[in-house]
Amino acid sequence: MHASKSLALGVAALLLLGGCAGGVRNPVPEPLVATAALPGYAHIRFWGDDGGGVSPAVLKTQATQVVRAAKADKSVNLYDRKFLAISGGGSNGAFGAGLLIGWTASGTRPKFDVVTGVSTGSLIAPFAFLGPDYDPQLREVYTTISGKDIFETRGILSIIGGDSAVDDTPFKRLVGRYVDDTLMAAVAREHAKGRRLLVGTTNLDAERPVIWDMGAIASSHVPNRKQLFRDILVASASIPAVFPPVRLSVTADGQRYDEMHVDGGTTNQVFLLPSNFTAREVDAIIGRTPKRTLYVIRNGKVSPEWSAVKPRITAIAAKSLNSLIKTQGIGDLYRLYANAKRDGMDYNAIWVPEDFELKEKEPFDPVYMRKLFNLAYKTGKNGIPWSKVPPNEE
Repeated sequence: MHASKSLALGVAALLLLGGCAGGVRNPVPEPLVATAALPGYAHIRFWGDDGGGVSPAVLKTQATQVVRAAKADKSVNLYDRKFLAISGGGSNGAFGAGLLIGWTASGTRPKFDVVTGVSTGSLIAPFAFLGPDYDPQLREVYTTISGKDIFETRGILSIIGGDSAVDDTPFKRLVGRYVDDTLMAAVAREHAKGRRLLVGTTNLDAERPVIWDMGAIASSHVPNRKQLFRDILVASASIPAVFPPVRLSVTADGQRYDEMHVDGGTTNQVFLLPSNFTAREVDAIIGRTPKRTLYVIRNGKVSPEWSAVKPRITAIAAKSLNSLIKTQGIGDLYRLYANAKRDGMDYNAIWVPEDFELKEKEPFDPVYMRKLFNLAYKTGKNGIPWSKVPPNEE
């Protein structure tokens, strides 16, 4: 979840920590990184930068599920597939939430076959995946929370030698409140129909994006599946140095190790599938080329935003990081566009409009979030002005 003041906290933490240690770890040795797995689970994740992780066997299983679902449910269209990709953006997630709920009110919101999410987008994604029945929960998350529901500040002595600038206990409680047995069962049911809910994190040791199949996790019989589901959502939205990284226990070559996962936006602001994975691989299995439509929600602006930067190292670094994140986000929109054109997919994107000028007074400012939500709701209800090309290409 990206917010300028949160980034400033992270910068301050980096300056304070210097070379201080942050606890004992047993990281996966580099030669074993590719084979590390979570005990009890199979086919729940793959590298976000390598489509080779999506094996033909997994694709065939998914195609079989979709065909079976189409026979049982006439509303499932094998040859008209809808994809939704939701970006990071912190409190700007109110834009994506409002847009989706307004889209419901318009009566034209489709049922998405694949939903992906990064950072704040990962928190929206399960609700978007499960459809309009979960609009009340989505509205609640993005119109009633504030910073105190996300983090607690730490004292200087706690930051020094630690792994984060804030305590994320409130955030974990928030995620836990919504990811309950009912939601898990609903995600598992839709997964069985061949639909997919994908969330991105960053393996910090490997410097690589990881895509998690949340439906496969929900459908498993592993006792800790609900906790893992929650952990992935928290990790996907955990800004490095601001929020603590999420450590996952894995096995490799018969030994126990730990992985450190942080904000998926560290490697991708928005994603669909790895760039070297093409729709042709699916077409070869089903023996036909379906119509495919991609919708991309960028929870942030794509235009430059002027502001006078104070001559302080934290302010300079925070502004620079914000610029870097925005530029990365624009690059990801271009990447998705190029991949969509390659695969014959209809591309549609939207972002926070340039004329929305309200500024946050604090991280996760509820006034800011509600106004952005309301703007997006009206946009969704009145007809979304999708861009058919990336920014600056009109």
